[in-house]
Amino acid sequence: MKNISFEAIEKFAKKTGEDRTVEILSNVLSSSDLKEVVFSNKGLDESKFQFSLEVGTLPVTNQKKSGRCWIFSALNVLRENVAKVCNLEKFELSQNYIAFWDKFEKINYFLNSVIQTSSLPITDRLVTYILDTGIQDGGQWDMLVGLVEKYGVVPKSAMEETFQSSNTAFMNRLINSKLRIYAKKLREEAKNSMENAYALKEEMLYEMYSFLVMCFGEPPKKFDFEYTDKEGVYHIDEDLTPKDFYRLYVGLDLKDSYVSIVNSPTEDKPFYENITIDYLGNVAEFRAVKYLNLPMDEIKELIIKQLSDGEIVWFGSDVSLKGERKKGIWSDECYNFERTLGLNFDFSKEDKLNYRDSAMNHAMVITGVNLDKNGRPNRWKIQNSWGDKSGEKGFYVMNGGWFDSFVYQAVINKKYLNKKQLEALQKEPKHFMPWDPMGTLAD
Repeated sequence: MKNISFEAIEKFAKKTGEDRTVEILSNVLSSSDLKEVVFSNKGLDESKFQFSLEVGTLPVTNQKKSGRCWIFSALNVLRENVAKVCNLEKFELSQNYIAFWDKFEKINYFLNSVIQTSSLPITDRLVTYILDTGIQDGGQWDMLVGLVEKYGVVPKSAMEETFQSSNTAFMNRLINSKLRIYAKKLREEAKNSMENAYALKEEMLYEMYSFLVMCFGEPPKKFDFEYTDKEGVYHIDEDLTPKDFYRLYVGLDLKDSYVSIVNSPTEDKPFYENITIDYLGNVAEFRAVKYLNLPMDEIKELIIKQLSDGEIVWFGSDVSLKGERKKGIWSDECYNFERTLGLNFDFSKEDKLNYRDSAMNHAMVITGVNLDKNGRPNRWKIQNSWGDKSGEKGFYVMNGGWFDSFVYQAVINKKYLNKKQLEALQKEPKHFMPWDPMGTLAD
């Protein structure tokens, strides 16, 4: 490994000292936000909040200081059916209810994974991945479907937010510390008896269930659904279970009618092939997370078909770069790094995935699109879950370039897939390890 010489440092310092741009930017950046300095008005020009096709929705929600975007965005899709059935102007499903069961199922999934890998050395990469990751707020569409299938859903009024559900960092830290203590005990017990290890796991699950009740509250087994519709008429439906409520007021067949499609243009993942990620999940008995890999143009076509039928679209993207959050703009034209800083960040989507520079990390909802005179999409209307103080009352606009670069996933009703796509969906999925970029969770 070659060292940095003092001669090289002296040369760099001399050249930098003679650069007028460096001097100016040093003064500016010493007291200014870097993102504000490199912001480009071109991003505003290409991000007008006008759309030729829009689906009306309820107001935005707020995940606050938690990584539950995948839950909020999915429930925002489901609640639209409740609003239609009940003629409501405002309504939310309980994000806390789903988050409770997600945490509990993830804890069980973690403990199962520890037992299953107990014969591997503690330094094995899979073991260290499981221990490093622990449990977190993030998730995936298929994980949401597993929770809804098993536990149903409830109105927010049946299980309101708590401080811990909206501020999860410290709670997660405590859970993960305890899980690693459990892991040591389970690995030791599994060496003697797998049966005893699973019996010990049940005791651990009880302790964690109790802690989750302290943090989130007790999930309701039955409740009364009370609401007043747009006409001011009061309604009550008594003694419902969460699964009754889903059947009566949501009614979507999430398990069999919807498919998660992704755009991963890397050599190891050919288009029209299925992908699954090992050791990624929450509900142990539910199916593995699966994606169908498709070209981006086909993903856009499918999204537009679904929007045209009046149904909004859950999607996953990377929001870590090139987004102006206060104004509510996801645009590849928002920041001019090269002209301002002299730094070129051009990197193909394939290279960004291969070199770990980008992956899906946030889920939102597409509610509209603008089509140009040739019928091509050039911007999209986005419902976020960060409250109504940014963007247009919490709604964002996403331009076409950003869509191509940073959108990775969408959930589409299978009825919109063509014959080739449906046939591809029947193929056995190719397995990837949990640290693959497509194993990243939305939070």
